Amino acid sequence: MSALKEQNFFDSKVLGHPSGLFVLFFTEMWERFSFYGMRVLLINFLTSAILSDKGPLFNGWGWDAEQAGALYGTYAMLLYITPIFGGILADKYLGYRWAVVIGAIIMTIGHASMALDAPIFMYIGLACLVIGTGFFKPNMTSILSEMYKNYPEKKDGAYTIFYMGVNAGAFFGMMLCGYLAEKIGWHWGFGLAGIFMLLGTLQFWFAKPIFGTIGDPPTAEQKAAAAKLGAESTDPNDKLNPFTLVDKILIGVMTLLGLGYAFNDPLSKAGDINLFNFKVGSLAGQDFVILVALILFLGVVISRLTRYTKVVRDRMIAVIIFAFFVIFFWMSFEQGASSLVIFARDNVDRTLEGTSLTIFNIINAGLTIIPLAIITYVVGKLTQQTFGKAPLSNVVQILCFVGIWGIAIWMLYREFTATSSEITVSWFSILNSFFIIAFASSVSKIWDSKLNPPAAVKYGLGLIIMAIGFGLLAFGSHGIQEGVKVSMIWLVLAYLFHTLGELFLSPVGLSYVSKLVPARMIAFMFGMWYLAIAIGNKLAAIIGGQIENITNNYSLSTFFLIFTVVPIVAGLLVMALNPVLKKLMHGVK
Repeated sequence: MSALKEQNFFDSKVLGHPSGLFVLFFTEMWERFSFYGMRVLLINFLTSAILSDKGPLFNGWGWDAEQAGALYGTYAMLLYITPIFGGILADKYLGYRWAVVIGAIIMTIGHASMALDAPIFMYIGLACLVIGTGFFKPNMTSILSEMYKNYPEKKDGAYTIFYMGVNAGAFFGMMLCGYLAEKIGWHWGFGLAGIFMLLGTLQFWFAKPIFGTIGDPPTAEQKAAAAKLGAESTDPNDKLNPFTLVDKILIGVMTLLGLGYAFNDPLSKAGDINLFNFKVGSLAGQDFVILVALILFLGVVISRLTRYTKVVRDRMIAVIIFAFFVIFFWMSFEQGASSLVIFARDNVDRTLEGTSLTIFNIINAGLTIIPLAIITYVVGKLTQQTFGKAPLSNVVQILCFVGIWGIAIWMLYREFTATSSEITVSWFSILNSFFIIAFASSVSKIWDSKLNPPAAVKYGLGLIIMAIGFGLLAFGSHGIQEGVKVSMIWLVLAYLFHTLGELFLSPVGLSYVSKLVPARMIAFMFGMWYLAIAIGNKLAAIIGGQIENITNNYSLSTFFLIFTVVPIVAGLLVMALNPVLKKLMHGVK
């Protein structure tokens, strides 16, 4: 792109940033609307009665929590693995924009499939969402990064705006898809997610004139220049440590074993199909397989670490320690997608009437209308700047917001005219996105002040603050008898502390990977980081799936104490390791 074209691109501004940023903002918003709108329904749908007393539109699959957790856990695990491959394909062949479009189309097919009333379509839909996310997720941020490559001072602000789009999409997706599903019928909720995924795809595709050549496939000249740059690098760590044939074979074997475990878990629990129907001592076949995969993985990591200089090796060991503790965070935090959904449905008093219903409706109306009005204002600004360049993109965007406003007003009218109402299970899930929007700027100001703590302390505080949320749930549900329900205030407070914990811990990790790891290992270590998150998500679903068994054998309070004690211990341990980590990081702040 010429300097003149690049300058013109940045001359078209909305709120001080190029209009292209807000195209990405809304594309990501509609994708997250669809993703989280579906996600908040999945466990609830799978575990709801096969024959509902509300009628056939509300029939679920009647699975128990363990079966549903096995399927959801594999789905969530794969969502963090496929982007590794999608990013590689985009870098080498497709370009970022085409990768985003391909991913969005595949995800649209997935959402449409899930709206159909047959089990096979649910499985096809989940598979499409996993594959589509692999293309979509890593390449949206790659486009953003390419846009700002000559404006590094503006990049932090751009990412902040972009992630507001993520949370806005999640907020409205869980609210509106959840409401339709629980009040009108499951497949209406799944269908709404698909409609906005399609519209978001069209909005991005028609916006191509705004981006120029940004995100296009790499040209032959660019590929040759990148290869020459790597060959001429003066950094010894870019030339040392190539992947050996043994490394590649071990990575292939452990990948196959890991995928075998991921698929076998739901197949064996929900489908009576066991791919590893054997035992090694007291270990079940699938547990033995994943243990072997983890040992091979550690072997590859250790063998590669030994080939680096001491400083580089120490820094990568610090990343590995951080990645280990991130497992405990996501293992607990992701209960929001499994056990907390079941808890909200079965154990929380969600029925309101009279004054309490009126107060809730006023709060809910504010939560809905105020952020929607702010985002609609941004749409108006974007339309002013870009209608001449990309009119079809703007028309699709306007249709999206007409639809969202229509559904939101219908929902609010329906609730305000009801004499009594049961709050939807999915409503509690929007609290995470709301609290992020409400508190993100305040937490970021702490990091910019003299109070900014070391990374290990941020990690420890994140784990402990999140654990307090589970401690409140353990206290609130202590001693309740069967049939007695918990006040919703405990769940609201839990989501508040979970979100504060996330704000302390989540933004730290990836930034330290990029700071501490040399270029030659960056892709491998990012892959390892996402693998740690994937393991955390799978563990979350496995343990969350035991909510019914632990409650029956012990108590509901005992279940929540697991997620109180384990993260607190992990948090204290990682803070105690701060001197060691500081030494390993060799001056990196």
